Amino acid sequence: MRSVRLSREVVSEKLRHVPVSWRIIIGLFGLGLLGTLLLMLPAAATHEPLSFTEALFTASSALSCTGLSVIVVASDLSVLGQWILLGLIQIGGIGYMTLAILVLRILGRQISLADRLALQDALGVVNVSGVFTLARYVFFTVVSIELAGMVALRIHWGNVGLFPEQDLWFQALFHSVSSFCNAGFDLISGNPATEAVFPMDNMTLLIKGMLIFLGGIGMPVLFDLVSKMKVRKALLLHTKLTLSVAVFLLLVGFAMLFVTETRPGGTLHNEPIGRQLALSLFQSISCRSAGFVGLPSFESVTPAGQQVMLTLMFIGSAPASAGGGITTGTFAVLMLAVVAYARGLSTPRVLGRAIPGDMVRKAAAVLTVSLGVVGLNTFLLLLTHPVPLQVALFEIVSAFATCGLTLNFSSQLTPFGQVVVASTMLYGRLGALTIVYALTHGISRTKVFYPEEKVL
Repeated sequence: MRSVRLSREVVSEKLRHVPVSWRIIIGLFGLGLLGTLLLMLPAAATHEPLSFTEALFTASSALSCTGLSVIVVASDLSVLGQWILLGLIQIGGIGYMTLAILVLRILGRQISLADRLALQDALGVVNVSGVFTLARYVFFTVVSIELAGMVALRIHWGNVGLFPEQDLWFQALFHSVSSFCNAGFDLISGNPATEAVFPMDNMTLLIKGMLIFLGGIGMPVLFDLVSKMKVRKALLLHTKLTLSVAVFLLLVGFAMLFVTETRPGGTLHNEPIGRQLALSLFQSISCRSAGFVGLPSFESVTPAGQQVMLTLMFIGSAPASAGGGITTGTFAVLMLAVVAYARGLSTPRVLGRAIPGDMVRKAAAVLTVSLGVVGLNTFLLLLTHPVPLQVALFEIVSAFATCGLTLNFSSQLTPFGQVVVASTMLYGRLGALTIVYALTHGISRTKVFYPEEKVL
């Protein structure tokens, strides 16, 4: 017993020296491998077990809350497989670091400073002291919102007789979790029994749209909104910026999709004006990170509409949320930096506050690395698949933004293409700075300074 205790202490001591960024990366990839093995179980499939690449792609898509799939979830996965998929989506949405910390606290285990820092990075908390409070809040808030969404969908779908009575609760639970976690998976597409009655009525769009929006603004924003409403204090600058940018992108995306898709040849040209407005608004909400299809004949979206969605997907959702992309925070900081430069200001300013120069450099690093990843992986798809540039770029940006929209290309991916897209999804969930910090950790900082010289 003493030797076992000593070995555990040795392992624990070694783990303490693992950098925070590497803990996050190793943890996500470890969960991806576990999810892959679970989905490969014969009992998880309705017919033949999933191949390794199919299971890996599906697990990566669920953990990163993306929604891209090379299988038909409704028909290829058994009830057990769908529950496994739902569990992976939930872990990806809440964040495995949050769950791990909460479980350890329930078991009475002490949490190391490195683990607190990892959770601080995952949740976007400024102070380490607020980590546990926000972790508990995240868990109970997520569960409460998802249960409310489940009940709302169950009542509405029950009233319209959409599904058999025995399937209603699970259908409502799955789609509520998938919507709030911005995952984009559904149990209807590809199922002949339900695909003909895919719920696209205005009430369903409203419920799912609200869940997607709440899941995409980030836990720190939700926490700040609820806590400040009780004490009637001013909101944080992060909350104000996030909500402003989210509403701005939603309205701009809505207007541009309405213009591009209601013209002759557009996917909404033959729809009534009410449906044109509802579907354009829902697609604007969904294409930032959720990946649910709102436009009919989605693979026939106009090139202009595809360009609008590419832009919205690349920006993505808020930091420390269930979505991906460069995030609204990076977008806001870079735009403020451009305005400050044009006005001759030394630092970006907004709402009576100045943005630190370090935040501008981080935002620039996120943008630069993200463009490099998108460009490289698009090149790899074009090199190995006979597909137009726009289709390959759309697939990669959708994976990077953990969105899940596709121009009917995911099912055509080769095993190599599945690995490329799966790695893009996991990268999109981790974020650029996590990868950069992991690769550069331990590099000694030079104390040698060189003379400056300008370049054109």
